[in-house]
Amino acid sequence: SAPAGFGKTTLLSDWLRQTDRPVAWLSLDDGDNDSTRFLAYLIAALQRIDTDIGQTAQAMLQAPLGASRLEPLLTTLINDIVATSRPFIFVLDDYHVIEAPPVHRSVSFLFDHLPPFEQGMHLVIATRADPPLPLARLRGRGQLTELHAADLRFRLNEAAAYFNETMALDLSTEHVAVLEQRTEGWIVGMQLAALSLQGHENAASFIRAFSGSQRYVLDYLAEEILNRQPPKIQAFLLQTAILDRLTAPLCDAVIEGAELDLEPAGSQAMLEYLESNGLFIIPLDDERCWYRYHHLFAGLLHHRLRREKPDLVPRLHVRASEWYEREGLITEAVGHALTCGDFERAAYLILEAGWATFTRGEMTTILGWIGVLPHHIVRANPQLS
Repeated sequence: SAPAGFGKTTLLSDWLRQTDRPVAWLSLDDGDNDSTRFLAYLIAALQRIDTDIGQTAQAMLQAPLGASRLEPLLTTLINDIVATSRPFIFVLDDYHVIEAPPVHRSVSFLFDHLPPFEQGMHLVIATRADPPLPLARLRGRGQLTELHAADLRFRLNEAAAYFNETMALDLSTEHVAVLEQRTEGWIVGMQLAALSLQGHENAASFIRAFSGSQRYVLDYLAEEILNRQPPKIQAFLLQTAILDRLTAPLCDAVIEGAELDLEPAGSQAMLEYLESNGLFIIPLDDERCWYRYHHLFAGLLHHRLRREKPDLVPRLHVRASEWYEREGLITEAVGHALTCGDFERAAYLILEAGWATFTRGEMTTILGWIGVLPHHIVRANPQLS
């Protein structure tokens, strides 16, 4: 549990590469506050470990009002976990986006009833703030390991290793100490500083000017790094900033403009370039198919895009919505339509997917969608009403 930019996801990824346990990973977003959707994704992730896990729970979830029968559903799921052939690790990443009490109750139930790790599942949560889960009880039982910002901050020797070994900057001990002190061991601040230093001949003058709170450090450094990228890279970064997750076909469908006349490899080559050059992109799978931008960097890109090309933003969202619709991912398609204010399109998509979503019990999702639509659109449509 630590604020953005402290390397939680990176730390977990590195640790998991060193374990011999099977791993399931679920990256959460705002839509997972619908308890039915959360449980469906939870079961799907567990089935990557063992296809037998959750089959009964899945059938219960798909029955009418399935998510309302929370305890028996989770009990069958836990029994399946206990029956697995070998222990595994399950990661819930970005748990801070969860605000719905039913989802917290589901996770708390898992906490309270899981067997010891040697017999089943080791649950790992990455979050920006301590969640409303029974943490005190777990501490009292000796069943909880915690890492917070103080544990994740880089110490002076770690900062020196990062700047001089990883980034090959050859900084003096004094300069490392200044950067470590001013970033307070905040790794994303160090990463931004290192990338900026790569383009400066006079490291001493840059370091003397490097000051301010984390927010202003981020703004200053990220702006400087973004400004130094070639026009094609800048255009790609800005136009794909509207996407929570990136994959090459989606990026190809969204981007526009002569400055983005990409080579035959298209967006895939661009994504791999961004990753290899440390430009704040995080792979979400082992195949390098799906990525996301670091949350802080994404925020900067959003701000720059809205400031420089506000008229482009709705078009990008519409194209993203159309791509998700073609892929059958209606929840994401609706989200982009609502974000850009294309309420007619959003209403059409809700009607296309509404009954299927309704019968799956995803009431929070349905009511959230309709709640965003203007009243006159809802009143004019009997099915939406």
